Amino acid sequence: MSEFIQVTTTAPSREEADRIAQTLVERRLAACVQIAGPVESFYRWKGALERSTEWLCLIKTRRANYAAVEAAIRAGHPYEVPEIISFPIEAGSEPYLAWLRAETAE
Repeated sequence: MSEFIQVTTTAPSREEADRIAQTLVERRLAACVQIAGPVESFYRWKGALERSTEWLCLIKTRRANYAAVEAAIRAGHPYEVPEIISFPIEAGSEPYLAWLRAETAE
């Protein structure tokens, strides 16, 4: 099992994405958060087709930090059901992974 994961979430504004990123990095829950956007999302919500402009956050962290990352995102997120999903980082350059290890809390 990989030691590292990438967590993704979305935010309804650049300011909200910045807040999420700053919180996670300041708390050492993430080594890096990249913000991409705006992106367009199409989804079903309460039986209706919805379309939203969002900002995508790509969060690099340790697998062991997932629960704390999820809790921090949920704590101030304006969505009732925010997207919070993770993917294993199966491989990466050793210098990058060493940096990720050094910059995140255990």
